[in-house]
Amino acid sequence: MNGLSLSELCCLFCCPPCPTRIAAKLAFLPPETTYNFQADETGSKFSLNLTERAEWQYSEREKENIEGFFTRTSRGNRIACLFVRCSTNARFTILFSHGNAVDLGQMSSFYLGLGSRINCNIFSYDYSGYGVSTGKPSEKNLYADIDAAWHALRTRYGISPENIILYGQSIGTVPTVDLASRYEVGAVILHSPLMSGMRVAFPNTKRTWFFDAFPR
Repeated sequence: MNGLSLSELCCLFCCPPCPTRIAAKLAFLPPETTYNFQADETGSKFSLNLTERAEWQYSEREKENIEGFFTRTSRGNRIACLFVRCSTNARFTILFSHGNAVDLGQMSSFYLGLGSRINCNIFSYDYSGYGVSTGKPSEKNLYADIDAAWHALRTRYGISPENIILYGQSIGTVPTVDLASRYEVGAVILHSPLMSGMRVAFPNTKRTWFFDAFPR
């Protein structure tokens, strides 16, 4: 169960249980950072530099189609964003919220391949505490992170809401559903969605407890 010992579980589910602590222990698994950003002369745009832990399946020239930058969330964290320009005539852009054990470096090659195959540009971001984003992973930060990413995508690239497709995978389905409940978008895709935080740890849980996190 995510490598937690019996003693850690007992400590985790102390009385009264703390939903944010449960979520942080069971739902968030940030990996060792697999990339960094190198600023251009203006300091507003960044190129992507990958470590050996991030497998890049394309030529170095194709990295020129990836633009990185930082944006600030309402909770004060600075999160890393990537815009992957996969097509010059793409109608749709996918706002991709990735899973709980990867970062933008590990996903960058996948994004380029996905967008090229379906003729869509890909925009993604790292959650607070992931990659080179500041702060710590938490449920509240998750909602602030995608909200900041949404506004950055809209203002920086001028993309209309009807041309934005929200894609959430695993833990990424949580902020995806939250954002979709507040804004009009072109479509929503949920990949391996969570039913709740407790059900990640205990799949046979039938009821929604008052201290549960991410209830849907």
